[in-house]
This record gives sequence, structure tokens and C-alpha cells, in this order.
Amino acid sequence: MTITAPATTAPATGATRDPMRNHARAAGIFYLLTFASSIPALILIGPVLNDANYVTSAGQDTRVLWGCLLDCVNALTAVGSAVALYPVVKRQNGSMALGFVTSRMMEAAVIMIGVVSLLAVVTMRQDFTGGDATSLTVTANALVDVRNWTFLFGPGLMPAINAVLLGTLLYRSRLVPRIIPTVGLIGAPLLFAAFIAVVFGGIDQVSSTAFLLTVPIAAWELSVGVWMTFKGFTPSPVLPTIESDDANGVAHPTV
Repeated sequence: MTITAPATTAPATGATRDPMRNHARAAGIFYLLTFASSIPALILIGPVLNDANYVTSAGQDTRVLWGCLLDCVNALTAVGSAVALYPVVKRQNGSMALGFVTSRMMEAAVIMIGVVSLLAVVTMRQDFTGGDATSLTVTANALVDVRNWTFLFGPGLMPAINAVLLGTLLYRSRLVPRIIPTVGLIGAPLLFAAFIAVVFGGIDQVSSTAFLLTVPIAAWELSVGVWMTFKGFTPSPVLPTIESDDANGVAHPTV
């Protein structure tokens, strides 16, 4: 006679109780890394942005290279946050969730264009041997201008679109307290207004007015990053439920 050991049930783990916790933590960490990388990057690349003769001067290449590296981190964390959130927020609205991933990828791509532009300036400075300094300076300044435009169309515009998409998803699903996405939904049109004003010369990109219009979006991204990292999502507000299909009597998952 064969004796079969009784089946045992594995104890519930934290991951079983809250399968979305890892997604929330990863997305929150990515958001916080965005802040931790973008602000020092802007400081480190200051010499190449502010010195019109950088390409023919002694330069501070190591500092600028570190700044470019941090901007790369900024781009990667933008994509990472969207990818981490997608499996959760797609249950609320798949099209908006995919739009959020796409907007973050576009933001990252624009940032990388700016990074490559500054790296080209560094390479030109390192290869300069005393030739036509005037032409070299004009070319280098044009590349810096490319970076400035990417900064406007990347971090200066795309966070407004991101806030509309993700803010709407989080507000409807109640994954986080509604005050957090509300700040983002308020900040989005303000940031867009600042973007339009800068494009048409109404205000300077670096000015007190632009800063004030940007603060709500920065507060939204910081608060949602902190909340997801340390608090996670509200349990199961967007998990699928089963309801009958009145048309054909077949049960199907809905959100």
C-alpha cells in the first residue's frame, strides 16, 4: 500500500497578499532616481551650457561627462517607471496606460538627443588643435542650442502629458490618495502654459515665472514617487472582477 503525504499549503507571503507591491516600489524608486539624477546633471553640465567659448577653452570635460551620464540615468528611469506601472494601470484603461509608456519613452529619447549633442561638443573640444576656432565655436554653440531645445521639449513638455495620462489613471483607480494625482492634473496645464510661453518668447526658460509654473508638476512627481516607494498602492482597487455578459451570457473579466 502506498502512503501519500498530506498536501501542505505554503504560508501566505507579502507578495501573495499584495502582488502589486513590487510594481509600486519599483516605479516609486525610478521616480525618485529621476530627481536624484536630473538635478545634479543640470548643475554638472553648467560649464558647457554657459560658456560660449567652451570648445576652445580649457574646459571641464570630466564634470560634463558625469552630467551627461546622469542625464542618461534620468532617461532610463523615465522608461523604467512607466514599464513598472504598466501591468497595474492597464487594468484601469489599457489605451491610456500604453500612452503613458509611449510618452515616457519619447521623453527619454528627447533627453538622449540632448546628451549626444553635449558629448559631441566635448569631443570637438578634445580634438581641437588650433584650427578655425570661429567655425568650431559656432558649431559647438549650435549643438548646445539643440540640447536647450531638447530640454524644453523633453522635461519641459512631456511631464505635462505624463501627468494627464498617469494622473487620470491613478485618480480613477484610487491606487494612491486622490490629492496626489490632483496636484499633477492641476500642474499639467500650468507646465504646458509655461512651455508655450517659452517657445514664443513670452518668458525665459530659466526664470522665476517658469519656475513657479513648474513647481506643481515637480511636487506631483516627487509625491507619487515617495508614496509608491514607501506606501505602495491601495489594495486591489483595479483587480479584475467577474460580471456576466448580458448579450451572450458568458462571464468575462472587467475592471
